[in-house]
Amino acid sequence: MKHLLNLLAAVALLVWGTNLVRTGVLRVFGANLRTMLARSMGNRFTAALSGMGVTALVQSSTATSLMTSSFVGQGLITLPAALAVMRGADVGTALMSVLFSFDLSWLSPLFIFVGVVLFISRQASTAGRVGRVLIGLGLMLLALEMVVQASGPMLASPIIKAMLGSLNSDIVLEIFMGALLAVLAYSSLAIVLLLAAMAASQVVPLDVALGLVLGANLGSGLLAVFTTAKSAIEVRQVTVGNLAFKLLGVLLVAPFIGLWLTYVQPQLPGRGQGVVLFHLGFNVIISVGFIGFTHWVADWVARLLPREKAQSAAGRRPHHLDPSALATPSLAISCAAREALHQADVVESMMIGLHTVIRTDDLKLAQDLRKLDDEVDGLYSAIKYYLTKISREALDEREGRRWADIISFTINMEQIGDIIERVLIDIEDKKIKKGRHFSEAGMEEINELHARLLDNLRLAMSVFLNGNVRDAQKLLEEKARFRDLERAYSATHLVRLSDNTVQSIETSSLHIDLISELKRINSLLCSVAYPILESAGALAPSRLRAAVTPD
Repeated sequence: MKHLLNLLAAVALLVWGTNLVRTGVLRVFGANLRTMLARSMGNRFTAALSGMGVTALVQSSTATSLMTSSFVGQGLITLPAALAVMRGADVGTALMSVLFSFDLSWLSPLFIFVGVVLFISRQASTAGRVGRVLIGLGLMLLALEMVVQASGPMLASPIIKAMLGSLNSDIVLEIFMGALLAVLAYSSLAIVLLLAAMAASQVVPLDVALGLVLGANLGSGLLAVFTTAKSAIEVRQVTVGNLAFKLLGVLLVAPFIGLWLTYVQPQLPGRGQGVVLFHLGFNVIISVGFIGFTHWVADWVARLLPREKAQSAAGRRPHHLDPSALATPSLAISCAAREALHQADVVESMMIGLHTVIRTDDLKLAQDLRKLDDEVDGLYSAIKYYLTKISREALDEREGRRWADIISFTINMEQIGDIIERVLIDIEDKKIKKGRHFSEAGMEEINELHARLLDNLRLAMSVFLNGNVRDAQKLLEEKARFRDLERAYSATHLVRLSDNTVQSIETSSLHIDLISELKRINSLLCSVAYPILESAGALAPSRLRAAVTPD
């Protein structure tokens, strides 16, 4: 039992070390890696090379798959180009398994020591994140050594021998078990390295290890499919196409395991090297051999998973919330900010439509605009949920403030959408259905307030995007002007009532409520300026005048 626990602990440490390396590299170089991928799509061969390089760094073909599929989902690259990237990604992870198969245990204490020093001393900086990567590499090397040490005593166990005997000569069961292990470990690389270490210690027969390696490759494709199961069709097309390539490769290579054992393995220095080189050979074969079929597989996947028809404006989903960016917090923050601006665009459409309804009494337009509030609410929920998945520990102080600013901005947009919906309901009930109209003077006041409000919305979006202090100050100045206008127009409305203007009397309640709601919307818009001015030290401690004491 003790040796089994040691082995399980070593496996867990290997998986955890792989995860630390993957997340650490993505946090340090994630944006640059994504840029490199996006710029290498000129042809399928350069795309495959970029996929190989990115995967060698992040040590996860699944992570590369998620990044690539997000590009397809955003319309930045085509499906055949994305499948070409994945052909290179599989070779990249196989090359890393070959590298780790060498005896690099002497590097483990060095990597862990340096990594811990960097991580503790400069945790929020780039150096601290590099330290995280070094800790992961050190743990992976340490775990591989622990696997070898824990595997030896288990060879004598009759239970282990019986379990391994049940796998012999059953290639289907071996592939299934390998795929299951890769999915559970969230890393085919970790499983291949584990199998290599166990094969070297003769815990696992070599033919069984090779069958499990094929399953691990298939499992990495399944893992990407499961991860993107709820994503857009365009994203799922990439992972399904990649899985199709892996399945074809397994079907092609599985019958030739015996030939490898007979003709290739005797030329290799050891059983562990045979496992990782078989893994590399498998991926080179399906990558080089199948890269010419990316267009055919892309066409097949497109028929299997046809794209949805263009959705109406009221049914649009979030555009920029890229799941693969979550491993790079700074990039994920930018994605959330872009989606918040998309939410503001929908609010702008509602605001423009509101003015049209007020002028034309278009009941159908009013009902359509009210449905847009559901989209605003949906975007708010999506952005909020996306932000909660960003690791707050990985954010520096500036990114933490930006995180809070985005949440505040989206809350304000959601509240503005609710206000516009309420105003539309009032206009339907108190104006359109009763056939009433604002007075000419009252309509001019509404026009003026609406025009200023629309300008302030666009200025608020600019302040949110750029954080310009001068624009933030201008936005607060507009808040004061709008407040003064609202007070003045409320007073002139009362004058019209005293003059017994019929239209003013009929729409008095609606008029007062409308300009009050417009003022509330403006206050929500102008609140965007406060975090910017506070960070710049441009806000006074209090707006209250000093108390005047009596003589």
